Amino acid sequence: MYLRKLSLVNYKNLTQQVFDFQENINCFVGNNGVGKTNVLDAIYYLSFAKSYFNSVAVQNIRHGEEFFMLEGSYDVDDREEVILCSLKKGQKKIIKRNGKAYEKFSEHIGKFPLVIISPADRDLIIEGSETRRKFIDSVISQQNQSYLKTLISYNKTLVQRNALLKYFAANRTFDVVNLEVYNQQLISYGDIIHKERREFLRIFIPIFNERYQTISEGKEQVNLVYKSQLLEDDFEKLLEDNLQKDKMLQYTSSGVHKDDLVFEIGGYPIKKFGSQGQQKSYLIALKLAQFDFIKKQSKVVPILLLDDIFDKLDENRVSKLISLVNNDQFGQLFITDTHAERTEEVVQSINKSYKMFELS
Repeated sequence: MYLRKLSLVNYKNLTQQVFDFQENINCFVGNNGVGKTNVLDAIYYLSFAKSYFNSVAVQNIRHGEEFFMLEGSYDVDDREEVILCSLKKGQKKIIKRNGKAYEKFSEHIGKFPLVIISPADRDLIIEGSETRRKFIDSVISQQNQSYLKTLISYNKTLVQRNALLKYFAANRTFDVVNLEVYNQQLISYGDIIHKERREFLRIFIPIFNERYQTISEGKEQVNLVYKSQLLEDDFEKLLEDNLQKDKMLQYTSSGVHKDDLVFEIGGYPIKKFGSQGQQKSYLIALKLAQFDFIKKQSKVVPILLLDDIFDKLDENRVSKLISLVNNDQFGQLFITDTHAERTEEVVQSINKSYKMFELS
């Protein structure tokens, strides 16, 4: 699978452009602010029906315009697949596959597997647990539609339970029967999610460790630690024990929506004890492990987006990264960089065809 062509209109700072891509490596070079990352984000949008960098859909429309449109033409097993994403102010977003609109955007997830590595990934280290949960969920969902549906159902039930707790507080009332309906639904969905996350991490953590050892030449020991309240107690008991707390807070304080991943280097949190280079290597290893996992589970080679990848990596780590790419494990690659010469020098060392796009 590869993206053959991208057409975009009014996407972020890009007015109207058409790109014809190489099957192997495509590089976008130019000064900061010219829209290199926005082209990658448009490619991401075609796979996930949303931006990687801005969750408010309408803010992705070019300033002063009324709509944006993205169209991608893919080659999948020698047949053409066309994806169209469009949004007009005041209207619902539209996602079409071969001219037919999706009823639910979630049905599109996983059809065109993709992994992005970006400086924005640092949010995985510095932000709260929600960012890391979204990472886990994104990886699993790309190759497990059942998990995605369960996750959507869990989140919907959680919103309803929280609304009920607020209603109880506002009206100084309490209905245990009504609450129990939501409890049982949460438990049912939550237990499935917890089981899937544990199984995913059982497979994923060794892949991640192997990737990091390659990038760091085995000089540093890293780990991912799964934290979940459901590792200590079953969900039903957690809801029971925290009922008074939930009534006071007016929201659900326990469950898989509180899960987290702890990122460690040498047994310590990488957020506090990792250098910039170590943190970047950690995140690259994390994303390459995501690539490996999706490729193995879906039997499809994901598209790989490398946004400003050479920043803050020393030459040795860059060469390690390129040596990983310079085998046949990877498919189509998109790279952004401010230094055209550096990028061309790097891609020339990879024995694959490439195409340079200079944006201005």
